[in-house]
Amino acid sequence: MSSRNSGDIWAVSPRPSDHSRFAWDRAIFDTARRGYTDVVEGKIRSPHHLVMVTLSGGARRHQFKTDCGHRYDGPDRAGCASFLPAGCERRLRLEGVAWEWASIALRPDLLPGDDDGRPLLCDVPTFSNVQDPFLFGLFAELKRIHSQNGRLDLTYCDTMVAALVQYLSRRYGGAKDEANPGKLPAWRLRRITDYVEAHLDEEIRISTLASLVGLSEGHLHRAFKLTCGQTLLQFINERRIHRAMELLARSSMPITTLAHEVGFSSPSYFARVFRAHTGVGPAEYRRSLRDGQAHRT
Repeated sequence: MSSRNSGDIWAVSPRPSDHSRFAWDRAIFDTARRGYTDVVEGKIRSPHHLVMVTLSGGARRHQFKTDCGHRYDGPDRAGCASFLPAGCERRLRLEGVAWEWASIALRPDLLPGDDDGRPLLCDVPTFSNVQDPFLFGLFAELKRIHSQNGRLDLTYCDTMVAALVQYLSRRYGGAKDEANPGKLPAWRLRRITDYVEAHLDEEIRISTLASLVGLSEGHLHRAFKLTCGQTLLQFINERRIHRAMELLARSSMPITTLAHEVGFSSPSYFARVFRAHTGVGPAEYRRSLRDGQAHRT
């Protein structure tokens, strides 16, 4: 595992070749080249927002999932751009890869704010393998200039980063929903839902969800209730029970084990919540499914 900065994880094996970097106070620009490699695996996480672009070549298959629930499984080609929010981990696997890429790591604490004082990019969701000519052209030009003497003009860098941040915010960020003030915009609700679905077998903390969408816990509680008509805890338990119903229908897993698989540390609490949602206990629900199947046969 290699650590590039405090809190940074860039653990990808085998490592690429011809890596170069230019860093200044607001951002870090990296480029690297990789000759043909059958399989590349690893994970990346940064305290900075990461924007990544494939400059040439690509991968036959690029698989990954992130902590926020985002997934991708498909090819990677020149011109593909991705965005990984600060603190979000991506676990990846590449097959048949030969490419050149560039990335810019943007410090969240040094980004300008919007009219409400929120740092820009806090509302940009994870995205991946999007064909984006603007980002490709910007990164390719930075790579061309940097390759000439290994440096970049700081004024030029700050200008390009300002343009990059504004572009990402306007192109991919969630605009305010003026028709529904106080409600969560679609991108925030999607990010919460994706994260919950990806972590149903774990403890899900409200503070984590609030940080994920750039809101305080109190604001998130109010906005989620206004948007969905239920509390976050009710929503999380509902998704856990739906997952439990799926497992009860297709597995013979003991109820105690199944409770832990859907995130309940107490089997008795799981049974109470399950009954509150379905009207029957988990064991009774499983028996009813089996009785129904026996009756049909």
